[in-house]
Amino acid sequence: MYKKIGIIREGKQPPDRRTPLTPKQCKEILHMGVDIIVQRSPVRAYSDAEYTAQGLRMTEDLTDRDLIIGVKEIPSEMLMAEKSYLIFSHVIKKQPHNKKLLRTVLDRKITLIDHELLTDTKGERVLAFGRWAGVVGAYNAFRAWEATHGPATLRPAHQCHDRAEMELHLLDFKLPQDLRIVLTGGGRVGKGAMEVLDRIGMRKVEPAEFTKAENTSPIYTVLGSSDLYHRLDGKPFDKAAFHADPSGHRGDMLPFAKVAHIYMACHFWDPRGPKILTTENLRTSDLELKVVADLSCDIGGPIDSTLRSSTIADPLFGYDQATGRECAVGTPNSITVMSVDNLPCELPRDASKSFGRDLMDRVLPNLLGEDIDQMIARATIAKGGKLTERFHYLKDYAEDL
Repeated sequence: MYKKIGIIREGKQPPDRRTPLTPKQCKEILHMGVDIIVQRSPVRAYSDAEYTAQGLRMTEDLTDRDLIIGVKEIPSEMLMAEKSYLIFSHVIKKQPHNKKLLRTVLDRKITLIDHELLTDTKGERVLAFGRWAGVVGAYNAFRAWEATHGPATLRPAHQCHDRAEMELHLLDFKLPQDLRIVLTGGGRVGKGAMEVLDRIGMRKVEPAEFTKAENTSPIYTVLGSSDLYHRLDGKPFDKAAFHADPSGHRGDMLPFAKVAHIYMACHFWDPRGPKILTTENLRTSDLELKVVADLSCDIGGPIDSTLRSSTIADPLFGYDQATGRECAVGTPNSITVMSVDNLPCELPRDASKSFGRDLMDRVLPNLLGEDIDQMIARATIAKGGKLTERFHYLKDYAEDL
């Protein structure tokens, strides 16, 4: 399908240092007989010199490319007419800040394929950075703990060369012997967080054991939907029914929040569902919870202490339990909140390598040859400037400028 591929320089601000394909992965593609070039970038986690060392041609000009691949949204002024782009476009939920991007795609007769929509025949996503959100988010939760209890020994992840360096710092972390961590969500994000907890030597226990007073070693537990929610009508919890429609349920996180010191939120939340931690829950006098690391970062969502998203440069803020307002980290009777919404950007080399391998193994064959199982077709939002049938619902959104 596509014979000339270009890797674009990320243009979104603040700069994103990730890349869809690493230098060695691009070299593999070259050896497959594919014409691939890379646009120069001063901020990419892999330097131009690293690409050149693998035999890649660096350029400013991508005008002769059939397909241009990036990571995040591309500023409208960088979009070239009648080209095909594969990116995370963030338009399918009608995100207000990306109306201009989709309008430009349609006006310039562009074909837009979205990483987020690439699925296998079972409907499972094949590309995601979620695991790295989990890895970095868990590490940041320990940084939040240090910010409250001291001393601060953990270097920010984005200042580490890669995960290996980050974990060297993590191994120096003095793990409190009575530390208890509760985690919600067992998908990619949750699994990434659990990798870190296992690496640091925490023991995983069942939810029922987690709340027992006799535990004196560092432990964590993962709550499933049946642990976290109960039906309002008192009937037995039905997982399938809950996931089909979570209304008619209540959250029951408080018993765990009363004994946990850190809460890592890694779940997917349906806006129709109940809250997990309310303002009233967080005012509870016997709450042990000191850190909420909201890796899912749903503003106005299920965790009322997530007042806003934080940044890589300034990842923490305090939540005053009495007033429900933001305060300085370390304020008495407060919870330290970590709610960075672009966590994978903190380990761009590792995240890019993992993402690029999945892109090569699971997507590239469909891009270079026949789209046998219609993976690319399902992920195509617009073709030649026309919304595809599945995405006709975006017409009014694109025109509302």
